[in-house]
Amino acid sequence: MSSSEHSRFARIAQWAACQTGRPWAFILALLTVVVWAVTGPLFAWSDTWQLVINTGTTIITFLMVFLIQHAQNRDTQAIHVKLDELIRATKGAHNRLIALEDQSEEELAKAREELRRVAEKADEATRLMQVQERHGRRHPAR
Repeated sequence: MSSSEHSRFARIAQWAACQTGRPWAFILALLTVVVWAVTGPLFAWSDTWQLVINTGTTIITFLMVFLIQHAQNRDTQAIHVKLDELIRATKGAHNRLIALEDQSEEELAKAREELRRVAEKADEATRLMQVQERHGRRHPAR
């Protein structure tokens, strides 16, 4: 797929995903189901009548899977870029966490464990400070 084809697909997919998330899209889908249900007696609840809704909803569901996945992939990539920038710009942050999503499962587990240990140490330090503050308040200096 060429760059222009990919860009065109991305624009169409983003537009379609945005439009299908609007209230009017739900109302249109609801009206379609209501019209289908109301016409049931006109078609004597026939197999063809049932096939219309089954086929339509199956095709729409099939296509929506790809639109939703594309939108989710795009959003995830944008979030990672933003998080990477926050890590890069934050003093004291671990720059090795930038692009962590590209690492192997083992490297992710190692980073997760390291951050868990750092969090535990921070919790211990916080608890110690709280104890010291309480102790200092109970026994005023003489």
